[in-house]
Amino acid sequence: MSKLFGTDGVRGTANVAPMTAENALKIGAAVGQYFRRESAGVHRVMIGKDTRLSGYMFENALTAGLTSMGMNVLLMGPVPTPAVGLLTRSMRADLGVMISASHNPAADNGIKFFGPDGYKLSDDVEAELEQLIAEGTVPVAADEIGRARRIDDARFRYTERLKSTFPRQMRLDGLKVVIDCANGAAHRVAPETLWELGAQVIPVGTDPDGQNINDKCGSTHPETAAQMVRQHGADVGICLDGDADRVILLDENGTVGDGDQFMALMAARWAAEDRLRGGALVATVMSNLGLERFLDAQGLRLERTKVGDRHVVARMREGGFNLGGEQSGHIVMTDFATTGDGLMAGLQFLAEMIKSGKKASELLHQFDPVPQLLQNVAYAAGADPLSADSVKAAIAVSEAQLEGNGRLLIRKSGTEPLIRVMAESEDADVMAQAVARVVEAVTDAAWPSALPKEPVQRAKLADCNADQDQNHRTQKA
Repeated sequence: MSKLFGTDGVRGTANVAPMTAENALKIGAAVGQYFRRESAGVHRVMIGKDTRLSGYMFENALTAGLTSMGMNVLLMGPVPTPAVGLLTRSMRADLGVMISASHNPAADNGIKFFGPDGYKLSDDVEAELEQLIAEGTVPVAADEIGRARRIDDARFRYTERLKSTFPRQMRLDGLKVVIDCANGAAHRVAPETLWELGAQVIPVGTDPDGQNINDKCGSTHPETAAQMVRQHGADVGICLDGDADRVILLDENGTVGDGDQFMALMAARWAAEDRLRGGALVATVMSNLGLERFLDAQGLRLERTKVGDRHVVARMREGGFNLGGEQSGHIVMTDFATTGDGLMAGLQFLAEMIKSGKKASELLHQFDPVPQLLQNVAYAAGADPLSADSVKAAIAVSEAQLEGNGRLLIRKSGTEPLIRVMAESEDADVMAQAVARVVEAVTDAAWPSALPKEPVQRAKLADCNADQDQNHRTQKA
């Protein structure tokens, strides 16, 4: 069997390898055997999912594999990814499983795992699981087979945890909030939580049908919620993705405020309140240079990691930091949660609006971003354009051109055959030249002369963070 685990669990098109029911059963058996041997006594697994039609299939297959290894399974139904991390820890479970492909379209699905501490599994554990799957597992005796049952209160437990992170004396009375749930896992819990805290709620993307998750709604398509903000004269918009672990905020004009602006706001506020541990914010190589300059001016540091919230959380735990995230909207606040939580981040933003008395537009513009230009270059199967000497030479020239006035990032997508070429600079001409030089070299190396070349794609930066990629090379200004 080929490698299953990527940089955030297993993901792909449903009913196409690796995302088949057969593989899900094998994965369930392997994780069941692994975690059963790690502890004695009763063994418990929490399984949550988003609203994709294929979620039923994978839920059943995983349950079969897990119970065959003596694990008792608690099925939570549609809940956000952060709820799985939370309830795995609070219910003393051995393992948490989330069935979701996050921001991907409905045809895709994925499986990601949380350990008993509520954090995603490490690369080392996933490597051991890969080996177990390849070697095969040994099911338990018939009288040791696990049980499975549904629990009805998972959503309510999570709602109460969300509300406990909001200042106790504060309410949302008088605030008109558009909440876009992407027809995903938070389609019930998000509007309910905001209503219980007193907000006037305008719901979007709350009618899932198994096929419409992330379809022209949610954090990857904030234009739908933006229209509702303007139409209803709302104070703010909160756009979640399919599994609600990330958020994009909209001001009262429907203008997008990305994760960088939100992290700048929270880092400055928490530092002023002596709550920001380590005097640093953890973000990825994709975060804007303007964020780094803003933090420098505040006497704070920006700790950069590779793209992917797992890398952010790993650095936070390693360095003892409590605030981190991604430009795309994964916001991690380890004082409250073990993974990115879009709704929790949205509540913290609403609290800042109330405490400051400022409009969303003021709070979502903490710094002027340095202009960024990103282009995607497709490459032929089996090609490795980044290893070509011509590409390395083009990168070196462009880096030298940007030195002292920006930075260059070239990375290979972990989910698609794409090379992403991004530059930042306040000099638009220099930035365009630097990107064009590398794009041309990568395109030439990516496509043998016998094959027609794919067109270069200009990409929205909101989409660039969406997958879990490895960065190839970075240079700070």
